[in-house]
Amino acid sequence: MSRTIGIIGGLGPAATADFFKKLIAATPAKGDSDHLRVLIDSNPRIPDRNDAIAGRGESPAPHLVAAALGLERAGADLLVMACNTAHHWQDVIAAAITIPFLSMIDETADAAMRSGAATIGLLAADGARSAALYERALDARGRAWLRLDDAAQRDFMAAIYTIKAGDAGDGVRAGIRAHALSLIDRGAAALIAGCTEIPLVLDANDVPVPLIESTDVLVRRAIAVARQSQRRRSCEAA
Repeated sequence: MSRTIGIIGGLGPAATADFFKKLIAATPAKGDSDHLRVLIDSNPRIPDRNDAIAGRGESPAPHLVAAALGLERAGADLLVMACNTAHHWQDVIAAAITIPFLSMIDETADAAMRSGAATIGLLAADGARSAALYERALDARGRAWLRLDDAAQRDFMAAIYTIKAGDAGDGVRAGIRAHALSLIDRGAAALIAGCTEIPLVLDANDVPVPLIESTDVLVRRAIAVARQSQRRRSCEAA
C-alpha cells in the first residue's frame, strides 16, 4: 500500500488545484486504483502570509497547524503545503505533527543545485522574500542568487494578486515573463518559480534557462515518498 498524501491548500485555491492536477498527471498509473490517496484541506480563510510576515496582519500559524493536525487525524501519512511563503512556519507545523512534512523550499533548493547553475534567479512573493526563504536555503548550499529590485518586486506582486483574482491572461503572462527575463539578463543561469501562482502563467518554454518550478519539484518528491512503501513491499514479495 502506498502512503496517503495530505495537502495544506487554499493558499490560493487555484495554486492548490494546479498542484493536485500535476500530482495526478505525474503519478504512474494505468487506472484509477493506481493513483495515490490524497487528502486536501483547501482553506482560503487562512490569513494572508505576506501581511503576517510584514507585521501588518494576523499570523496564519495556528490555522496552518490546525490544518496539519486535521489531515493527520484524517489519515494522512505525510504532508505537503502548496504555498512557498507559508513555509516561513514550516518548523511550527512539523513540530505539531508526528508524520513527515516535506518542505517545498528545501526540495526546490536541492533541485536548483542539481541544475548546475552557478547563479539562481528568484521569483518569489513579498513574504518569502522578506523571510529570505530561498535566499537562506541557497546560501546554505553555497549557491549565488539574484532577485528583483524593489520597483520590479512591487509590479511582480501586483501581478500575483491579479492571478489570485482569476486573471491569468496575456497581460499578466507577459509581465511575469518580463521579470523572469530581466533576471536572466542580469546573469541568472536558472530560475526558481518560488510562488505557486507562477506556474499558472509561466512555464519552461517561456524562458531560455532551466525553470525550477517549486510546484513540480514538490509533486515529484511527494509521489516518490508516498510510493516508497509500495516499492518496498513489491521488493519483499519478489
